[in-house]
Amino acid sequence: MQAWIQRFKEYRTTPAQILILGFLVVILAGTLLLSLPFAVSPGKSLRWIDALFTSTSAVCVTGLIVKETPSDFSLFGQVIILMLIQIGGLGYTTFATVIFLFLGKSISIRERLVMKEALNVLSTEGILNLTKWIVIITLLVEMAGTLILSVRFLQQYDPLKAVYLALFHSISAFNNAGFSLFSNSLVDYRTDVVVNLVIGILIILGGLGFIVYREIFQYYFKKEVFRLSIHTRVVLIVTALLITVGTFMIYLFESGNGTMQGFSIGEKLLASFFQTVSARTAGFNTVDFSALFPFTLYFIVMLMLIGGSPGSTGGGIKTTTFGIMMVALWCTMRGRRDVTLFYRRIPPEIISRAFFLAFLAMLFVTGFTLVLLYVEEKGFISTLFEVASGMATVGLSTGDGGVRSLSALFNDFGKLVMILAMFIGRLGPLAIGIGALGTPRHERYRYPEEKVIIG
Repeated sequence: MQAWIQRFKEYRTTPAQILILGFLVVILAGTLLLSLPFAVSPGKSLRWIDALFTSTSAVCVTGLIVKETPSDFSLFGQVIILMLIQIGGLGYTTFATVIFLFLGKSISIRERLVMKEALNVLSTEGILNLTKWIVIITLLVEMAGTLILSVRFLQQYDPLKAVYLALFHSISAFNNAGFSLFSNSLVDYRTDVVVNLVIGILIILGGLGFIVYREIFQYYFKKEVFRLSIHTRVVLIVTALLITVGTFMIYLFESGNGTMQGFSIGEKLLASFFQTVSARTAGFNTVDFSALFPFTLYFIVMLMLIGGSPGSTGGGIKTTTFGIMMVALWCTMRGRRDVTLFYRRIPPEIISRAFFLAFLAMLFVTGFTLVLLYVEEKGFISTLFEVASGMATVGLSTGDGGVRSLSALFNDFGKLVMILAMFIGRLGPLAIGIGALGTPRHERYRYPEEKVIIG
């Protein structure tokens, strides 16, 4: 017994493990708060599994719902959900760091390592400055979104409600959460240019990553860097390509479908643009996804799995992972020994990591889909879409026949599977693996090389 106690004392948690435990604590705290009687509307009740699902969906900024946010939750419950979205989107480590800095406390090396893991950056250099950037950008963008949406909602609601709706949807959009206080999401605003563009821009800004913002500011305004890094250029190029190609493909697939019946060409393009942007981990919708063609749904699954960018509020395998994979495939097809981009050579470990992350994501999505197909029997494309949406922390769904997600029809085991999918998707399969297995070892030796015939 004494030996076990001594071993426990000597055990040191890794930054990845601390990050996982921190998210678990926030999710459990949210579950307890949402389980309070006054967190739900009068006459409504909330089972523990539904409270856990909602808290996980909010903290993991997913947006899948098993209860209607505007009708099943009270104002207190909605505010709790909003707080969980903000904490989950930016990371609890960011909030803790800001509080420590405000109180004048120093940040230890170990705490900086945890922040490095949470923010998905390469080193701890300048990490406190990056944290300040995150807070400033978040407040400015969300305030701007709230202001513009408030002016729009004042045309329909009284001032207090208009501001509340604007604030909720701005925070939800910038954090790529997808929670809405409208029962049918943004379907009633499907042709509203202001709402579509403001929410769409907030989603894009939230999905670019704070590292990109800081570097653009340093390059264009402060002249502290003489060129944009490959990371920033890949993020901007891949994001622009995905939005452009996605908008064109959805317009091509769905322009003749009943989902856009009565739309003008401009309105169809607007709806296609919004669905493409939202599929990049946001979860809002302006058309009925249960009525989309199966091939459109499958195309959106691919957009969801790519997701946002590193260091952002978005999920998925990330734009840079997808970009590096495409460049590596192109260089391999051309018979090049090195993978090069913008006159720079990409390290082999980065390429291996990109393909490994994509493989893990495909493995988890396939595994969860197979389990749910066996347990729930809800149809292949709908189940695949739901799992991909959860893993990529998107929140889009073919629905339960009403306004809730398909997950609302799942039994408790099926909901637990989706909770696990959202949790893994938010932290990343690689972070979960490192957290479970501990710090990876760096071998001091290498074995002789031998080739293997493949293909």
